[in-house]
Amino acid sequence: MSHPADDTLRHTPLHALHVRLGARMVPFAGYAMPVQYPAGLLAEHHHTRESASLFDVSHMGQLSLIGPDAAAALEALIPMDVLGLGVDRQRYGLLLNDAGGIIDDLMFVNRDVAQGGDLFLIVNGACKHGDLAHIAAGIGHRCTIRVQFDRALLALQGPRAVDALRRLLPGVETLVFMTGRAFEWNGAELYVTRSGYTGEDGFEISVPADAAEGLALALLEQPEVRPAGLGARNSLRLEAGLPLYGNDIDATTSPVEAGLAWAIQKVRRSGGARAGGFPGAERVLGQLDGRIPVERRRVGLVAQERVPVREHVGLENFDGQTIGETTSGLLSPTLNTPIAMGYVETDYSEPDTEVFAMVRGKPVPMRVRPMPFVPTRYHRG
Repeated sequence: MSHPADDTLRHTPLHALHVRLGARMVPFAGYAMPVQYPAGLLAEHHHTRESASLFDVSHMGQLSLIGPDAAAALEALIPMDVLGLGVDRQRYGLLLNDAGGIIDDLMFVNRDVAQGGDLFLIVNGACKHGDLAHIAAGIGHRCTIRVQFDRALLALQGPRAVDALRRLLPGVETLVFMTGRAFEWNGAELYVTRSGYTGEDGFEISVPADAAEGLALALLEQPEVRPAGLGARNSLRLEAGLPLYGNDIDATTSPVEAGLAWAIQKVRRSGGARAGGFPGAERVLGQLDGRIPVERRRVGLVAQERVPVREHVGLENFDGQTIGETTSGLLSPTLNTPIAMGYVETDYSEPDTEVFAMVRGKPVPMRVRPMPFVPTRYHRG
């Protein structure tokens, strides 16, 4: 597999810092990104679980929707309750196509859009230009879209993240999971949410590009904090049972198949006051209320032998019939056992069902397990 030369890749505002810190840089979502630092993936993973790690996620796309109709407009694109979201509250969302497939998953915050603020969206790096085009085509006539792809995004994750960040941003400790607030640091306007992609407590910090390196250095000076790369981010999110767009969910996957129906609030479901009205509603609501069968489901899998099972490995039943495929997999650093997620025919999706992953032609027994594999520790107050 050929990778583009580094000079064809975009750089985040922290690129020079990553190089100084000895990061191994790899292509990801069109950017040169740090996959790990000299300490290595395992050390970075364990440090995040025990203390606090700083991740550069500036490849993600940031944009704002502005105007009195912005919340209702966004509801026309996603099956989430936007109108009912409180000020400085954050919610997980899904952009769907007309077949009910997932174009992207995203996070959105109501920064008082009703009083002249905005809806602040964070979308996946590899999808951000396509997402922008989709949003502009769908609701660009109903609200103003302000693109902020030049802003940096830092993720400080781990049980001691709050100890480190409160020294720089007093008051940040009052945030709870999925809430946010504006802060100022050295003259730079920040927006901080208590959220993340590791299953641990932590924060995501939107920061102007020219202040990003200074803030990152200030955080790395805190005794709790060390840098971590994409490798540890991936192993942590898999242990937390969180899907990766492009691997575990894509434009062919419905929210119900993906196990993400929890993200569709009651008001947007059949019988709700604002039910439907989003792309793919017929399929999604039909699968939710049983009118349309759900033929496959995303499940967690734990190997019964110490054989790592990666993505795109076929899954078979006792009779050797193909019943699914893995979409992510690795040797869990926390559990010290191989874990994976993938899709299986619905009949095989119940916990403790045994299936076989075909690794280099040999069947590796795996059991279906509920996710997360490692309990999440979000700070809910």
